[in-house]
Amino acid sequence: MNYHILETEPTTNQAIGGRPDARDVEQRLAAGFILLDKPAGPTSHQVASWARDLFGLERLGHGGTLDPFATGVLPLMAGKSMKLTKKILNHRKTYVCVFRFSEEPDEAKLHEVMTRLTGRVYNVPPEVSAVKVQVRTRKIFSFELIERKGKDIIARVHCEAGTYIRTMARDMGLLLNMKVQLKELRRDTSGVFSLDDCVTLQELADAHWLWKECGKPEALLRIIHPIEKMLLDLPSATVKDSAAAALAHGAPLLRPGLINIEKGVQSGKEVYVQTLKGEAVGVVTLTVSSDELVNKPDGEIARPNMVLLDEDIYPRRWKSPE
Repeated sequence: MNYHILETEPTTNQAIGGRPDARDVEQRLAAGFILLDKPAGPTSHQVASWARDLFGLERLGHGGTLDPFATGVLPLMAGKSMKLTKKILNHRKTYVCVFRFSEEPDEAKLHEVMTRLTGRVYNVPPEVSAVKVQVRTRKIFSFELIERKGKDIIARVHCEAGTYIRTMARDMGLLLNMKVQLKELRRDTSGVFSLDDCVTLQELADAHWLWKECGKPEALLRIIHPIEKMLLDLPSATVKDSAAAALAHGAPLLRPGLINIEKGVQSGKEVYVQTLKGEAVGVVTLTVSSDELVNKPDGEIARPNMVLLDEDIYPRRWKSPE
């Protein structure tokens, strides 16, 4: 990534705040997330409730519902990370699916149907879904055949958030004039997160036991990720301590508080703002493009739309009006 460097020798008060990776378990639970490999059986809500009770949290949410029979990547958000639930829900997803046909499909016809179901397609929620049935479209970026064996095929679907794979099975059946069932479903990516990043329920329980009963937090510290890792797919900017304090109180970002910013970000776009220590300050919307603000010595350049930094970490450097 290329950045506009606006301050060549910035400094930060090392006695205030701290690096995200240096946070302890309690601090990560206040603003962190877990990437779980959901097992077949429980609902996503049941899994989140189990984790919430395990850690004794009042609230813990999940990002992206999986049906009880489905498995795979399920982000669990704790504390301030729950503010990012909508962002996680909008991530693109990839699924590995097992479809069972009532009879062996012709290979050429199957390829034709899978091609027809790629791109912008209608994707009406199935009747078993809790979502209100309505006509809508979703983008299928790719629909690839991995393997076929008799009446079963294994395929990978890369799709827009909110795509119903059961609906794709139904549509294949309509186009092939035969019944098609979705027998297995495994989510292997959600945004930038993959199964390689995930842990099982048993691994989470074991790590919790080591922390609580043995005073060994190392395993949990590898499992509970700082909130900052959820924002790495956004364009970013770094600000001074004084600007971090102002943003934490809801003030706009002013040009003198900026240290660097990614090039080529247009006005109206969201930017992830961090401190020099890498702490998430929040997400702002630019009021000036990142390329234009280089020649702007002062004034407002962005407004906060999500504040993630506690107000009391960086001290205020302005006086309240009398």
